[in-house]
This record gives sequence, structure tokens and C-alpha cells, in this order.
Amino acid sequence: MKKLVATGVVPGVREQGRQVFPLAALQQLQARPAADLSVLGTPEVAVLRSDAPAKVDEPDREWIGFGAGLNEAQLLAALSGWWRCDPARVAAGGVLPVTVAGFVVAVLTGLAEWEGDGTVGTAGRFRFPKARMAGYLTDLTAPVNAADPTDPEDARLAALLLGTRLASVSGGPIAYVSTTPTITDRPAAEGK
Repeated sequence: MKKLVATGVVPGVREQGRQVFPLAALQQLQARPAADLSVLGTPEVAVLRSDAPAKVDEPDREWIGFGAGLNEAQLLAALSGWWRCDPARVAAGGVLPVTVAGFVVAVLTGLAEWEGDGTVGTAGRFRFPKARMAGYLTDLTAPVNAADPTDPEDARLAALLLGTRLASVSGGPIAYVSTTPTITDRPAAEGK
């Protein structure tokens, strides 16, 4: 919950010596559906596991991370790269859901081109200079796309993913998630 509060996507949180999380917001978050990745048409998708926004002193961006208070241009710069990843795998998924605490808060597309920092091997970092913001949220309890994508496919992907739950595991910011549901992901058959 601390990450959700730090990013500003849950309204109504109060500080009273400790954080007070509104019951209605908690119930709304618990009711959020899981992302249906099976409709993406790729075997896997990369997921950017983001933290709260942090100011950086870099020539191509002033922030890293996700924050509801950042504008669209700031978010795009903050989320479009300089991660350790396999850029071809990221691009192959065609879409990059951005999650905070397991909830999709932004969706990037336009990942076909990338550039590296020049480091050889697994220490190399990559960014996606032509990434587009297909969508992002400012309120996770009532998910509405705050972006206005002009590409219909971007709008479709944002509508499909924003506000959903998307579990991922990784030692770094980029995780790779299978788009094929496993047995434990599928709902139990009725009457069995």
C-alpha cells in the first residue's frame, strides 16, 4: 500500500501519525480484475514495475518512476527507459504495462526501436525513444485514461489494461510475464 500512496493514485489517504487508507478505496482495489493478457497475441509481455516518482539530474528526463502528479510528457520521459532489459523481448510484446504494487497505472506502446547506453553485456541499459503514452491513471479507484491517444490500437490497449491487476516477479524493474493463463490463473469450472 505504501507504493500506491506514494504515487498518489489512491485519493483520500490521510496522515494522522500514520496513513489512514479509506475503506471504500481498499474495497475498490480488491475488486479490480486481473489483466487478460491472452488477447495480446504474443507469448509474453514485458512489465515495468515502477516506484514512486524521484527527481533525477539527467539530460533527457527530470523524473524517474510513476506519480499521478506528473504530466503526460514527464511520465513518458520517466517511464520510457534506461533499464537493464532485453530490448528485443520488450519490443516483441508490443506494449509495456507499467505497474505500481501490482496494478497497471500506465501503458506504453511504440517500442519497436531502442538505443543502448553503450555498455556491453548484461549491465547495459536501454531506452525506447519513440515510446508513446497509450494511457495512464491519476485515480486507481476509478480508472479513467488521463491520456488522449490518437491511435485506436493504443486506446484499445489502454482500455484493456489500465486499472487491472498484473502480478509479476523480477529482481529489477522489468519483468517478463507469459500471456498464456496457467491452471491457477483460470477460474474454477462451475459445479466442480
